[in-house]
Amino acid sequence: MTPSPGTGQPGQGQPGQGQPGQGQPGQGQPGQGAARAWHAELAWLPGVGVRPDVLIEASGDRFTVISPRTATADLPPGTIRLPGLTIPALANAHSHAFHRALRGITQAGRGTFWTWRERMYQVAERLDPDSYQALARAVYAEMTLAGIGCVGEFHYLHHGPDGVGYADPNAMGRAMIEAAAQAGLRITLLDTCYLSGGLDPASGPVPLAGPQLRFGDGTAQAWVNRVSSLGADSRGMLGPTARAGAAIHSVRAVPPGQMPAVAAWTHSRGAPLHVHLSEQVAENDTCLAAYGGTPTAVLYEAGVLGPRTSVVHATHLTSADIELLGASEVFACLCPTTEADLADGIGPFGALAAAGCRLTVGSDSQAVIDLFEEARRIEMYERLASQERGHFTADALGTAVTWDGHASLGWPDAGEIALGSLADLVTVALDSPRLAGAAAAADLTPAEGGSADLAVLEAVIFAASPADVRNVVIGGRDVVVDGRHVLVDDVPAALSAAVRAVLA
Repeated sequence: MTPSPGTGQPGQGQPGQGQPGQGQPGQGQPGQGAARAWHAELAWLPGVGVRPDVLIEASGDRFTVISPRTATADLPPGTIRLPGLTIPALANAHSHAFHRALRGITQAGRGTFWTWRERMYQVAERLDPDSYQALARAVYAEMTLAGIGCVGEFHYLHHGPDGVGYADPNAMGRAMIEAAAQAGLRITLLDTCYLSGGLDPASGPVPLAGPQLRFGDGTAQAWVNRVSSLGADSRGMLGPTARAGAAIHSVRAVPPGQMPAVAAWTHSRGAPLHVHLSEQVAENDTCLAAYGGTPTAVLYEAGVLGPRTSVVHATHLTSADIELLGASEVFACLCPTTEADLADGIGPFGALAAAGCRLTVGSDSQAVIDLFEEARRIEMYERLASQERGHFTADALGTAVTWDGHASLGWPDAGEIALGSLADLVTVALDSPRLAGAAAAADLTPAEGGSADLAVLEAVIFAASPADVRNVVIGGRDVVVDGRHVLVDDVPAALSAAVRAVLA
């Protein structure tokens, strides 16, 4: 099968392309709103590498000046010094916020993905718009403390108990949008079509039952009608920091005949489309028996695959699947900590990238919220599978967790420190026990195939943790300062209260 031409993925290309005046002192663009300036000790710039003493200016929510090697004497009044390495804010391309309530209580014992799912359903059963907003606000605050500036919320908890709709049919989705606003980060609400409770190899789709009734809209057209009432504009925007996207939960949850309506809605808005793909061998086996093809083939035949599509997990694929995904120019969203926690398996990360898929990462089940860990596990798992090192560079992994992640969520103008891009920054301290000495590494001769100016980025990607994040700026506004969240005063207390309320 030969994929049809792409549908015009926003932001396709390479980071740093099409950015006039990149790195030229004093060059900038006019902007609206308050002007701010930062002086980064070190900054990772697209297509340039890591540079010292970078003056970064923004007007409103856009960068207007990027000027490396700027002396202190030449700084504008009020410039804020950023010690450490400053990088673009991270993009969490796959999140189920309410799964955070399960952290630490589902790791013991053997169990399976399917027994874990039953425990997850128990949590889903207890949430309402107020409790969900409180939990998501705390979870999103934890994300910003970890350097995340944008989240893709794979949202399928739509209705009340027994599937009865709320007065506002999008009350739960709006709770997610408000939670993100209160925590200070961007959100793409990946409103999820979820119509079936499973897939029987002989009889096909299984009706929703129990807690799953809250997920379903009945038909894809009913899903379209509900999502359209969210009020997104022609570009899918729901507000300055929120946009609408779509998701097909999986081939288990959406029959192939219902998928085209979801894809058509995304085409009408230029919106991203995400889908769980081949996370479990059982999913593949059932799909083959029920539909006569792999999940990848079923999605392709339904018109789901394309440059705005992200396939999540993509763990158990055939060589033909990988070729088809690459030719379709999809994003592949990898969630290594969740995939390890649920014993999913190790995906063909290198093969997907080689085929042409742009890799992104997600915290998924919130077993941990640490995108540095997600990124480095891509390389580490490739090493374990191949018994060889050096599959992904720090630059490639950094791009996955920043620029490509944002593009996959419909924000192609975010994820890089470049003129005209959204003014989102994360500064990682280099004086912690994990990273002490990293700044000196830039003066060392790089390893074979490496780059001296990327040595500090390599240290951050392969050793940093959320504890090393000192400052986060999103849209030109401070969200984290000196490791403290400025919008949610006590994040651990907020998490504890929200989780207790759900589990009580």
